[in-house]
This record gives sequence, C-alpha cells and structure tokens, in this order.
Amino acid sequence: MRAPSRQTGFTIVEIAIVLLVVGLMIGGLVAPLTSQLEQRRVSETQRVMEEAREALFGFALRNGYLPCPAISAVDGREDRSGSVCNKRFGYLPWATLGVSRLDGWGRVLAYSVTPAFGNSMSFFSLNTPRDITVATRGLDGQIIPASDANDIPAVILSFGRNGYGATSDQNTRLLDAGIDNLDEKTNLGSEGTAFVTRPPGADARAPGGEYDDLVLWISPNILFNRMVAAQKLP
Repeated sequence: MRAPSRQTGFTIVEIAIVLLVVGLMIGGLVAPLTSQLEQRRVSETQRVMEEAREALFGFALRNGYLPCPAISAVDGREDRSGSVCNKRFGYLPWATLGVSRLDGWGRVLAYSVTPAFGNSMSFFSLNTPRDITVATRGLDGQIIPASDANDIPAVILSFGRNGYGATSDQNTRLLDAGIDNLDEKTNLGSEGTAFVTRPPGADARAPGGEYDDLVLWISPNILFNRMVAAQKLP
C-alpha cells in the first residue's frame, strides 16, 4: 500500500516570518532614503535662498535701495506705491529679482525689508537705521542675539518642512504654527522685525518648540562693503 504523499509549501507561520523580515528590510531602507530626500530639500532651499540674497545685493548695487516684498504669492513684482513699499513683510519679490520663488518643499519664500532701505527716493547710506533683529537659542535654551539689535536691512525666510504659515505653489496658505512652536510663531507673527534662527528640532517640548524654519539675512557690513567697493557709497 502506497504511503500518503506529504504536502509541501510554506506554513502560515513561515509566511508571517518572511513578511516580517521583508518589512524590516524595507523599513531599514525607507528611513535613510527619506532622510536623504529631506536633506536634498534643505540643500536646495539653502541654494535658492543664497541666490536670492546675491540678487538682493545686485539690486541694491544697481538701484541704491532694496526691493519691496512681492505683490502676492502669484505676482512676484515688488509691491510699491511711488517711492514707498506698501508692506515691509511678505513674499520674496522673485520676479523683480529674477530668481526662484519656491523653496525645496514647493512653498513661496518670505521676505522682510527695513522700510528705510526700501525707500527709492532716499537711497540708503552708511547711517541709515535698520530695524530687524535676529536671535537664536543658546545651549541652555535661552534666547541670545544672532545679530545686533535692530541691525539687519533684510531677511529671507523659508517655513521649512512643516510649512506652518507658508503658501504653497498652488497659492494655498498652510495653517499657522501650533501653540508650542514659539520660535516659528515669532518668525511668522513679528511683523517682519524679529526672527529666530536655530538648528531644526521636532521636539515640541524643547525651548521654543518644534522648529524647521530656515532664516537668511543680509549683513549690513557686507552690503555696505559691496556698495563702497562699487563706488555707490558713501
């Protein structure tokens, strides 16, 4: 009498183990890829912001003043009535500067300018007062200066990965920062006169809360040096 043949194949337990191993392998690959993609977006944003700052230097050398913020998120010309800016904090005037309007996350860059530096009738000089202050946080979490008080002519801002307060490429405004995102709320709600820059962190319990903004500013000393070298000042 022939012995019954044994069925071959994977049991449910074996399949589950295989799936678990595959899942762990995929998870191990996804995390580095996600991190690399995020770093690429950060690097792209930094490149675009640096390019915009260079364009601001060039605009100042050409015109003797800095441009106003853009008319809107879709109209990148500077928002000016005569010699005076209609606002001091808004979107980067990308069309006027001839640069990209978006950061690495596809959101419109923000921009603030000291009003006296945006006045096209009274060109700024070595003695023109500034009114923007940039701060950071020390190792103890306390706010400390990153610039002299009221010393910055202009600032370029990306709202980072979370995009709180930013405007997307489709002209959609994202929600403002959460209640614990104190430093991001400062960047968004200071009317363009106070900014906080610090390393990114996702811990809402940290001093200043979750943070991923990127802040780039014009040093008055570099601006004046370039203007003097080009014989535009004093």
